[in-house]
Amino acid sequence: MDCTRRQMMAGMTSTFALASLGGCKEADIPGGESDLTKLDGVSQASLIADGHMSAEEAVTAALERIEKVDPEINAFVDVRPEQALEKARNLPFPDRPYSGLPYALKDLNEYPGMKWERGTAMFKGAMGEKKTPYTQKIDETGVIILGKTATPEFGLLGTTEPLAYKSCKNPWNTGHSAGGSSGGAAAAVAARIIPIAQASDGGGSIRNPAAQCGLVGLKPSRGRFPDQGNPARAIDLSIKHCVSLSVRDNALMLALTEAENGPLDPVGLVKQSETTPKRIAVTVNDLQGRPPHPDVANAVMEAAKQLEELGHQVEMVDAGPGVSDEITDDFTVLWGEAVVPIVDAANKMAGGSARDAGLLEGWTVDLADNVRSLSEQDVAAAFVRLEREAEKIRTWLATYDAWLTPSASMPAPELGWTRGDLPFAQNSDRSGQLVGHFSMHNLAGTPSISLPWGLSGGLPIGVLLSSGIGNEKTLLELSYQIEEARPWIDTLPPVVA
Repeated sequence: MDCTRRQMMAGMTSTFALASLGGCKEADIPGGESDLTKLDGVSQASLIADGHMSAEEAVTAALERIEKVDPEINAFVDVRPEQALEKARNLPFPDRPYSGLPYALKDLNEYPGMKWERGTAMFKGAMGEKKTPYTQKIDETGVIILGKTATPEFGLLGTTEPLAYKSCKNPWNTGHSAGGSSGGAAAAVAARIIPIAQASDGGGSIRNPAAQCGLVGLKPSRGRFPDQGNPARAIDLSIKHCVSLSVRDNALMLALTEAENGPLDPVGLVKQSETTPKRIAVTVNDLQGRPPHPDVANAVMEAAKQLEELGHQVEMVDAGPGVSDEITDDFTVLWGEAVVPIVDAANKMAGGSARDAGLLEGWTVDLADNVRSLSEQDVAAAFVRLEREAEKIRTWLATYDAWLTPSASMPAPELGWTRGDLPFAQNSDRSGQLVGHFSMHNLAGTPSISLPWGLSGGLPIGVLLSSGIGNEKTLLELSYQIEEARPWIDTLPPVVA
């Protein structure tokens, strides 16, 4: 059963409404700090709402967890204890579903009184001054923002290793990447510092780190949050949401932050429930025909079998939407087009080459230079092709209820596999491998969700469920079923708070 955001915000108070979501273990009164590591956000919020711990105690415990494990993983780039504790003592939204729950923003978001460096030397030391409509919605959920999590420079790589700052490390193996560009958010949640964290996705940046850190990561439909739109982009790729320990945390945050009067019908609060049998396509290779890591391929086939056992109709589909071979290069042009004004501004700041001055990484400059090397006609033609491919993807997805593919095509690579100072061709090729199952959904605006599916060599791997625009409800219902059949929240990484 669903309800609208307005109904939920008015009537959802305390434990009954939170616990009614289902989909994860219910909160027990914690007997010690370690008990919180296996509780999701809904359960922790229930403890606060029921008076088993105060918001101040919850925030204090989270700050202690940051001190304990963050030096090993570098998930946070800014922590504001005084600001967080003051809010916890005087809750501005005391009756909201996540009231008092510790949370963090990715450092691509401006927020008053916190750094806003965006993973780049260009903005080192910059501070946020105001909220956006989206961060205001985040505040209204009741969460307490502890600080900012790490991102690569401007969120442009699938690993969080900004050259001007410390590399973010995977809690499952600190010699490996936490993914990107929401790597800091994913590392913080995987290490159980916090149960849910804000993230954003313009080419896989929610789903890739979710897969590589063993989390739930939903990229919503384009138009789900109209205030996030960027009309200057030829095709608006990026959207904000979160990574979380549980499906219900993702579902609740979506219901609380989605637009009520946007171009799409609201999803509302999707709860765990019986769902009707769905027709689900299954594809193992990416759009360029590249096979994933063998363990990832096996995970997809296991997930297909699981869905079949749950009563769904599963169909193997080799080619998927059958897009053009030019899609990867054209997608790189689209990303580069957005970077050109940034590079121009940095060059002006440097009084010459921003790369030589150390203001920008080579990858950022190379993306812009790649676009500059093309004629206006070539760039326009690339955008026309991308629009055509996007429509092809949307049309194909509309013939199924959902599409099962790999999430990240491999377990998290070692640190340094992609970096902002590597040659452009090498970064392009490796980035293409990482986003092979992700970027098409940014292009088409379609929703997709990454779910944990065990370990490979001690590192998490995941599967991806995708659907047509506006169909997050189906994805969340299927995700609840998988989570119940294969619970993951009790599996902890070596680095854990």
